[in-house]
Amino acid sequence: MSSATPPTGPGLVVVQPLRHKRCAACGRGPLPMLVLESGVPRCLDCADLGHLVFLPRGDTALTRRSREESSLSAVVVRFNRRKARYERQGVLVEEVALARAEERCLADAEARRRRRARDARRRAAEDTRFTAAFAAEIRRLFPGCPDERAQAIAAHASVRGSGRVGRSAAGRALSQDAVVAAVRAAVRHRDTPYDRLLMSGIPRHEARRRIAPRLEAVLARWRYGELPSAG
Repeated sequence: MSSATPPTGPGLVVVQPLRHKRCAACGRGPLPMLVLESGVPRCLDCADLGHLVFLPRGDTALTRRSREESSLSAVVVRFNRRKARYERQGVLVEEVALARAEERCLADAEARRRRRARDARRRAAEDTRFTAAFAAEIRRLFPGCPDERAQAIAAHASVRGSGRVGRSAAGRALSQDAVVAAVRAAVRHRDTPYDRLLMSGIPRHEARRRIAPRLEAVLARWRYGELPSAG
């Protein structure tokens, strides 16, 4: 498409010229926007569009609603030399129409904000209930586990979006394997020198082997209250 041939179709088209242009009717120039009538440039005032305001592209909802509210509107285009085509830059609409459209968009934004707040409260309540259920299951399987530790383990394992065992399908179902895995991980990191071994360069599998006796001792104490008798 030639730069001298703006796009045609339904509706009015206004051009942002690449070169300085003057209005053929009133001589005003250079023109930031113009209308081509039979190939002759005219300023917006002479084209009876001077009362419209420019809304840049970018907000699809605001643009659509502004055009719906405006009895007169025009598409604004500019020629892209590199792509050899006209590209849409925004629209011209009535100022009062733009104001009404902004009010509608703000109302929608407020509705979305309220919905997000409701959803956040609902998720928080669900998370609180789930963490409590997870902690209760820990205490059932490990009656010797202190209440504050059970709560801390459950809270850590069940953080939404964390990818931890508590958020897995098995964790959400409170499967015994998932709950035990969460407790084992917590004991491994807090009650054994596992982290220190890793930081010293000990391979993970070797570090796990070294701390296994202490880990199992803590789990046994939590399960049975005291270590089971060897005899």
